[in-house]
Amino acid sequence: MEARYAFRKTQLLEECQVAPEIFEQVLPRLYTFMEPFVKTFHGQAADQHAKTSVCGLLSDVERKNVASIAYRFGQSRLPLQGFIGSAEWDDEPLRHELIGQVNTHVGQADGVLVFDPSAFPKSGRESVGVARQWCGRLGKVDNCQVAISLGYVSRKGHSLVDMRLSLPKAWTQEKARLDKAGVPKACRGYRTRHQLALEILAKNGAALPHGWMAGDDEMGRPSWFRRRLAALGERYMLAVPSNTMMRDLETAPPEYSGRGRRPQRLWQSVAVWSQSLADEAWRRIDVRDGSKGPLVVDVVKRRVVSRTHRRQQGDEELVVVIRYRDRDNQQVVKVDYSLSNAVPETPLWELAQVAKAEHRMEECLQRSKSEAGLAEYEVRHWPGWHHHQTLSLLATWFLVQETQRGKKWTPAMTLPQIRQGIATILREAFLCGTMSPRLEERQKRLQRNELARFYHWKQRNRLAPLNIYKRQF
Repeated sequence: MEARYAFRKTQLLEECQVAPEIFEQVLPRLYTFMEPFVKTFHGQAADQHAKTSVCGLLSDVERKNVASIAYRFGQSRLPLQGFIGSAEWDDEPLRHELIGQVNTHVGQADGVLVFDPSAFPKSGRESVGVARQWCGRLGKVDNCQVAISLGYVSRKGHSLVDMRLSLPKAWTQEKARLDKAGVPKACRGYRTRHQLALEILAKNGAALPHGWMAGDDEMGRPSWFRRRLAALGERYMLAVPSNTMMRDLETAPPEYSGRGRRPQRLWQSVAVWSQSLADEAWRRIDVRDGSKGPLVVDVVKRRVVSRTHRRQQGDEELVVVIRYRDRDNQQVVKVDYSLSNAVPETPLWELAQVAKAEHRMEECLQRSKSEAGLAEYEVRHWPGWHHHQTLSLLATWFLVQETQRGKKWTPAMTLPQIRQGIATILREAFLCGTMSPRLEERQKRLQRNELARFYHWKQRNRLAPLNIYKRQF
């Protein structure tokens, strides 16, 4: 092995050295973390149930539902089940405190608010909001619940901050069903997912500093929603489907013959239009660092008008198309299409970063599901669903903070490794085990990850970058 590779391998493995300070006193820090959230509870029992629930969501139980969590900590199932499923406590103050902490720790003026419809597959028809509808997780129409999630992304970090259940129209027309599911009267009116997103924005938007709004192609599809965001003074960049029809305002209109109406520019789908562009029209942008190299994309922007759902010409917007290429063979593997009300002079690198912020939302949802049991609830009623989601958001936020803290000593530290380390500590909380086995377990896992990354780069005759220099946006 060449000297430069041997030296870089040593550096990468040194970044995996897990310092005792990372996991020392983690349980007292968790209880301190929970104090601002549980101060609204009346009585010690509710306070303890909330802490137990978050500990369970951070543990290594196979299914992070109420029963599994109660049994793990030697408690009776029914009191904890009542606290989550039917107890009359308001989760709104907990979410408000979460938003305040996210603002304090990762808030930036150019942050991005990201909306995303999230589906949770379910069987039966008793769970609140369940119906046959599009389930992105399964890629088909199936029985599921759908929620609108709000995430916050900045250069300092990213986190989920709110999540609200969307009721299908059929549900809002059956009073007996709503009564049985415990849906509050204020939430029984039918709202589209976009209307629900606007309500969440009105409630939380001012509390989170941001310069952009982003969302997937379901959020960006209706022109009225984009127009409404513009009227609220929001600068948006929303993904749209590839068949969105548009007119390119930067191309010359057809020549006028002198008789009749002046000809208009042709309507084209954004996919067909982007495929017709010459190679010189695209700009290559280095967005951020990834574990296997810089994320480099091809970007193009143009002033356009899109067609509304009534087949009318909409407002002038900026279309942004981003192509992602395979790192090895440079083949285009994915194309994202977005519409924005940003000024045409907006730099391409900024537009590319906003697009990546929308992808960060997917990462937020995935880590909450995989590490904090976001989708592993077994509740049927409206209060129970929101109680579980709120506590899962708190557990994820604690992991985000602990990961940022751990990187000060171990640059290679990841959120899953932090969660697994905390789970081990929770499992041994009443034992007299030492810290060294836990550190050794985390260190071996980190070294395995970093060696895989090291050899990935070595095969390409390049040195793997150190984690300490990785850009995080």
